[in-house]
Amino acid sequence: MSQLAVVALGGNAIQRGDQAGTIDEQEENTTRTLENLVFLIRQGYQLVITHGNGPQVGNILLRNDAGEALYNIPQMPVDICVADSQGGIGYMIERMLRNVLHKHNLHREIVTLVTLTLVDRNDPAFGNPTKRIGKICTREEAERLSKEKGWIFKEEKKAGNGFRRVVPSPEPLKIMNSGVVEYMARQGTIVIAAGGGGVPVYIDEKGDVRPAEVVIDKDLASSLLATSIRAGEFYILTDVPYVYINYQKPDEQPVEFLDLADTEKYLAKGMFGEGNMAPKIRACLNFIRQGGRKAVITEAFKLEDKRYGTKITMHYED
Repeated sequence: MSQLAVVALGGNAIQRGDQAGTIDEQEENTTRTLENLVFLIRQGYQLVITHGNGPQVGNILLRNDAGEALYNIPQMPVDICVADSQGGIGYMIERMLRNVLHKHNLHREIVTLVTLTLVDRNDPAFGNPTKRIGKICTREEAERLSKEKGWIFKEEKKAGNGFRRVVPSPEPLKIMNSGVVEYMARQGTIVIAAGGGGVPVYIDEKGDVRPAEVVIDKDLASSLLATSIRAGEFYILTDVPYVYINYQKPDEQPVEFLDLADTEKYLAKGMFGEGNMAPKIRACLNFIRQGGRKAVITEAFKLEDKRYGTKITMHYED
C-alpha cells in the first residue's frame, strides 16, 4: 500500500497576516507552499490536501452584509458560505498545483471536492457559541441584528472595539465524503477536501441532512479525515518552523521531536498557546491515538527542509 498523507494548509500557507489578501498574494503564497509538496510526490506519496478559509469566508460574510444593506440581496447562511469558500480556494489550489506539477514535469490527476462534515446537534458547543465571524458591529447594530435574525453577539476582547457575531464550534464527528476521498487518493489522484473544516451539517430526527450554523475547527476536521482514510502521516503547515513550549515567554523552547506522552503532558500544563498552537496539538494527538504513524507541524514554506518542523509520534524513534 502506497504512503498516504494528509497535508493541512493553514491560513498562512495561503494568506500571510500582514497582507491585504489580494488574489495575486494568495496565488503566490499557495504556489510557494505547494512547491514544498513536490518531494513527497516524487517519493510516491498519495496526497490529500485540506485548507483553512478564515479570511476568505470572513470576506464572503462581509459581502453578504454589504449586499443586504445596499441591494436587499438575501444573506446566505454559514454552510453556504463555507461551501463557496471551498470551491474558490480549492480551485485556486488545484490550478496552482497543476502549474507546479507542469514545471517539474510531473503528472497527477487533481480533484477539488466540496466536503460535508457531520456534527452532533446536541453537542454542548451549541449552548456556548464562541467562534467570532463577520464584521464588527456597534452595540446598536448588534442589538438590531440579534432581534431580526436571532444571532448572538459578544463584545470584542478589547473593550470599546464593538461586537461580533459568534457561532458554535462543535466537534467534527464524521467526514461524510471520506470513502470517496480515500478511494480517489489511493488511485493516485491528489484530492483537495474538507476545506475550512468542511461544510457543517447534522442529521435530523427524520434522517435528513440539515445545515448547521457553526464553524468547525479545520485542524480537527483534517485530523479526522486523515484517520478516516487510514493515512500514515499528517502534516499541518502554519507560520512557525517549530512547536514551542512556553511560547512567547522568557523560557520558550522549540521542540523537534515529541512522543505522545510528553505532548499530552505539555498540553495539560498549558505550555502550548491556547489561541494558536493548542488546537493543532490536539489534532495531532487525535491522529496519533487513532493509529497514525507521524504528525508534523512546520512552517508552510519549509516542509521539505528537514532542519525544521516538530515531529510527533507514539514513541520517540531511535
